[in-house]
Amino acid sequence: MYYRFGKAFYFLSILFFLFFLLYFYSALPEQVSLRPQAEGEELLRWEKGNFFYGMIALFVLFNAIALLPPKMLETKASVKLHRIFPKGDPFRDYILTWFYSFGGILNLSLGMMVFYTHSINNQQEIGADQFSFFFYLIPTLLALWVLALFLLFVGKTKQLQNQSE
Repeated sequence: MYYRFGKAFYFLSILFFLFFLLYFYSALPEQVSLRPQAEGEELLRWEKGNFFYGMIALFVLFNAIALLPPKMLETKASVKLHRIFPKGDPFRDYILTWFYSFGGILNLSLGMMVFYTHSINNQQEIGADQFSFFFYLIPTLLALWVLALFLLFVGKTKQLQNQSE
C-alpha cells in the first residue's frame, strides 16, 4: 500500500522537474554558466540547448537506474528479486516504496540543479545564496534514503534468519 504513495510522489516529482526545466529554460541566456564567477576567473559556458538536453539526458539516466529494480520486482522479471521479496511480504512494499521515493528525490535534486543554474545566470532576479537551505536539503535527503535502504536490508536479513531457524 505504501508504494502507491511512493509512486504518487515520484510522478509529482517528474512534473516538478519538467516544470522547472521548461520554465527556467525560457529565462536562461543563450550562454549558460554552471557556477558563480569568481573575480578574474574565466567562466566555462554552455549553450542553452546543450544544457537543456544534458538535463534531459540526466533525467532519463537517473530514472532508468532508479526504476529498473522496482519494475523488475513488480513484473516478476527477476526471479531472484521475486524470491527474496515475494508478494504479500511487507518488505516488498517497503522496498518498492523506497525505490519510487528515491526516484522522486533524484528528480527533485535535478529540479534544484536547474533552479540553481537559473539563479546563477539571472542574478538580478534571484540570488543563489537566498535559497541555500534547499541546496543542502537534497544531499541530506539522499543520505537519509541510503540509510533507510540499509535499515530495510537489515530488517529483511533478520526476517530471513528468523524463517530459517
